[in-house]
Amino acid sequence: MPTYRDEAVVLRTHKLGEADRIVTMLTKGHGKVRAVAKGVRRTASKFGSRLEPFMVADVQLYEGKSLDTVNQAETLGSYGSEIVADYQLYTAANVMVEIADRLTDSEAAPQQYLLLVGGLRSLSRGEHPATLTLNSYLLRALSIAGWAPSFDSCAKCGTVGLHEQFVVQLGGMVCADCAPTGAARIDAETVGVLDALVRGDWDRAEAADSKAWSRADGLVSAYTQWHLERGLKSLEHVAR
Repeated sequence: MPTYRDEAVVLRTHKLGEADRIVTMLTKGHGKVRAVAKGVRRTASKFGSRLEPFMVADVQLYEGKSLDTVNQAETLGSYGSEIVADYQLYTAANVMVEIADRLTDSEAAPQQYLLLVGGLRSLSRGEHPATLTLNSYLLRALSIAGWAPSFDSCAKCGTVGLHEQFVVQLGGMVCADCAPTGAARIDAETVGVLDALVRGDWDRAEAADSKAWSRADGLVSAYTQWHLERGLKSLEHVAR
């Protein structure tokens, strides 16, 4: 039976039998992997705590027909305890791992892996407000998946400039000529927050007021759920 090793971030887990657990992981080189971790629910387990959601580990697995088997796990990033201890961080992290699960499959997705690890690390360390970290992650994850929003040019005709209307279905800001009737008008500060979050310009994003953050939050949520075609269950529980 083939054995392989990879870096992995744990997305979710499910109980299996009395002592085992099915672990869904996003790996750096093998994409999304579902594997059985045997005996990890016993108190004497050597690596049970290393395979909890939001943890990053170096794992060795046996390749199986439907499920692989975890043989070893060494911690690379211990973010779970800090995240679980804070409700706002916990709800944000749950959205992040859910969308990572939805956007990836068994094909290697190193950019999505690195983005998720960076986002969870930032959350656990409190580097930025949780709302901004989550929304930046969502916009970047969608961009990697091919749904990059447009904030500095018209999403329909490409006209460069600071436009005033945002249309989820068209992919971002649109000019007056392309905007459909009733399209939402967005103020310049909110557009600036969205653009900063995509670019990782934290100084600019954090300099905006809380009302702009809130408006940006609503737009990111709508944009994300439109492109995923069905809602994110965990988004309903995010602490605002």
